[in-house]
Amino acid sequence: MSGEYRADVVVIGGGPSGLSAATALRRQGVGRVLVLEREREAGGIPRHSDHLGYGIRDRRRFISGPTYARRLVSEATETGAEILTGTMATSWRDERSLYLTSPRGREIVSADAIIVATGARERPRPARMIPGSRPAGVYTTGELQNRVHLHHGSVGKQAVIVGGELVSWSAAMTLKEAGCTPAAMVTRYDRPESYGVFNLGGRLLFRPALVTGHRVTRVLGRRRVEGVEVEDLATGDRRVLDCDTVVFTGDWIPDHELVRSAGIELAPDTKGPLVDAAGRTRREGVFAAGNVVHPVDTADIAALGGTHVADAVLRYLGGTTAAAGGLRLLGDASFRWVSPGLIDLSAGVPARGRIETWVDDLVRFPHVTVTQGDSVVTRRRLPWPASPGRVFRIPWDVLNGIAPTGGDVRLHLSQDKEHR
Repeated sequence: MSGEYRADVVVIGGGPSGLSAATALRRQGVGRVLVLEREREAGGIPRHSDHLGYGIRDRRRFISGPTYARRLVSEATETGAEILTGTMATSWRDERSLYLTSPRGREIVSADAIIVATGARERPRPARMIPGSRPAGVYTTGELQNRVHLHHGSVGKQAVIVGGELVSWSAAMTLKEAGCTPAAMVTRYDRPESYGVFNLGGRLLFRPALVTGHRVTRVLGRRRVEGVEVEDLATGDRRVLDCDTVVFTGDWIPDHELVRSAGIELAPDTKGPLVDAAGRTRREGVFAAGNVVHPVDTADIAALGGTHVADAVLRYLGGTTAAAGGLRLLGDASFRWVSPGLIDLSAGVPARGRIETWVDDLVRFPHVTVTQGDSVVTRRRLPWPASPGRVFRIPWDVLNGIAPTGGDVRLHLSQDKEHR
């Protein structure tokens, strides 16, 4: 064992949420704040996402990913937070201490409070159960951008992008910069899931063939990708798209292994730690922030979430809060997931005063109903659509009127009657 650290707060993960939490805690006068980052540099995904679009909500700026990451790191270090890079939390020694692995050897860190901010990752091809051999030229967006922007590696000449989320257009930009043509974008939906302005801009800039209502059924090629087989979800017809590169985008899952190994309860829908509006988990003194809680939101929203959780940690260090409890907040079959999954009046409201959810089907004019037992708590029409591929936000105040001891609370989503 090489050494042992002691801190007031340990933050696991040096991405936007973790760095923002560390900065906020130091600015509030918390003593030693230690950030653990497994990569060689802190900053998270924005480090290798070399295009504009970062910092809009948290900084009121429109900057590139690497610039955004550098500013997060600079602010954290300037406030006095310590960042240990190349350092991975591998297991728990007890409820608030961890074993670490780094080039220094195996170490131990203990803290009064721990924030898990390990983020989320895209599911690679094997996790999507897509058959075929294992040729070169298959990437996730993160792998692609890491190869191109950090290691200045080359990719192929013609690519198929699987998915139509915001991150899919980010992959298209990276391919273009690497000299690879984004030839086609395949999505199971009837249109790309990203915001309309990005879809329009992406189509004009990159001009990929939009293969909507399809899924990829097979990757072709042995040594190098030669194409992908796609299936029309309506007819079952299959055809081959020629390419030498495939990028699997979106379809995120939280990096929850450390939480799960601790026996901390996971939410069945998000696959992340079950938390309340303050980011408290079921284990006292352990909090969660950012995209490890649910998959997935933009970097600036994750950063704001980290700052929000820092306030709860500060209250905990002052002795005013305990572990998460309260009622379960659940969604009907319209929702893939709902977050936070716990309602505890002592937790206050979540970051930005929103319930965050994810849907798989478009509801253009959503009507949200909140029930508790047999009682209807709220009915509300929302002015923005519930769209696949991005977070659907519901104002927290739809929960006003729930009974603290009345049982589980459920969200129901339907098309507004006037627009059916």
